[in-house]
Amino acid sequence: MDSQPDGNPPETASEPEVTIVTMVFETAEPERLLPVLSKYVVVSRGQPGCRNIDLTASATVTGRFVVIEKWASAAAQQAHFDSPDMVEMATACTGLLKAPPRIDLLFGISAHDLA
Repeated sequence: MDSQPDGNPPETASEPEVTIVTMVFETAEPERLLPVLSKYVVVSRGQPGCRNIDLTASATVTGRFVVIEKWASAAAQQAHFDSPDMVEMATACTGLLKAPPRIDLLFGISAHDLA
């Protein structure tokens, strides 16, 4: 699939826009971080435009958690990142992380829901 000069995939009327976000958190205190991320995931699943949010734990790195979010549009994803739920989660992570979370924004080239 070709991309536009700005790196965005071309938009077509037949394909819905899907935005995926990954957030990687690393901690020495997983027993304290896990409840924070779990609450964030459960609460955020009800946000407008949320197609799914999963919380995963690394099988290879102890204390590494990855949140994978799928949004119906970039606008829905951005609105969520500006939401009180996101601010609450970020604030609750203070002092629990080894470093700032690594956040990546992805285009859902072949992402779809199996239902």
